[in-house]
Amino acid sequence: MEQKTIRWGMIGCGSVTERKSGPAFWQVEGSSLNMVMARREERAKAYCAKHGIPAYTTDASALINDPNIDAIYVATPPDSHREYALMAAKAGKPCVVEKPMALTTAECDDMIDAFKQANVPLFVAYYRRSLPRFQAVREWIDQGKIGAVRHIHWTYHRAPNPDDVAGLENWRVNPDQAGGGYFVDLASHGLNLFQQWFGDITTARGIAANQQGYYAAEDAVSASFAFENGVLGSGYWNFGAAIREDRVEIIGSEGRILCSVFGDEPFVLEGTEQATSSIENPDPVQYFHVENMVKHLKGEKTHPSLAESGRNTTWVMEQILAGQ
Repeated sequence: MEQKTIRWGMIGCGSVTERKSGPAFWQVEGSSLNMVMARREERAKAYCAKHGIPAYTTDASALINDPNIDAIYVATPPDSHREYALMAAKAGKPCVVEKPMALTTAECDDMIDAFKQANVPLFVAYYRRSLPRFQAVREWIDQGKIGAVRHIHWTYHRAPNPDDVAGLENWRVNPDQAGGGYFVDLASHGLNLFQQWFGDITTARGIAANQQGYYAAEDAVSASFAFENGVLGSGYWNFGAAIREDRVEIIGSEGRILCSVFGDEPFVLEGTEQATSSIENPDPVQYFHVENMVKHLKGEKTHPSLAESGRNTTWVMEQILAGQ
């Protein structure tokens, strides 16, 4: 693939592909989105007409095995990630799945084994690993700006989703489709990002509860965990609070870093020096993630979000929710 444009086929064309990911596949140099698949023909047809995509299908196998498609993007709920990824591996094509990687760690292992046998890469769309906004935090840590890191704590809470209060259907809080609720959907972003900073999480414990009763999944989680480099971590997530807060505190022997996972406010360094970092995210937000995949496929660099790190995130969430 070193000398050619990477021609992507996309399975699923929901809201995330409209705003966050889809445009990156045709904006990044050396990349094009050539086909989309949706189970409903009218949805796939409308997406292609809106964005100028040349082809669509309602058959995932047809897309994956099309000779004019080089790589696959799976943008569906987690319950189908394993199925489509294994189809891509069988076809010998690189693949990226949305996050979380799969419903269970066992499914992640099946996917990793299949892509190892096919000798093609499997990526996971933990795109924050590719954002300069978060690389700035990593640089502060690596440069010893707060000394030795001791602990990281993340507090995240927000008001209930009005659709959930109204009892509307929502796959994100259906454990059979999502593997859990908003904790799995949203906390996975931060936990995976923290792994990039401190290495794999090797121990995790938690308590999960359903405090509101709007859906079957958890809506409140408290957890503690430990990274392979000895840093300890903790977190609290609640999806039935009065106000929204997204606050990460990285505590070191000589200072601290204050940041967020989803916010756009400046990050703050209070350590051997005082500093702030205010780096805007690209539009679309997955631009650098897609650019890094193209570079990986062309042999120019290694992508920061490969399947093994995605598997660790899924394992961590399983351990935390086991206390439910």
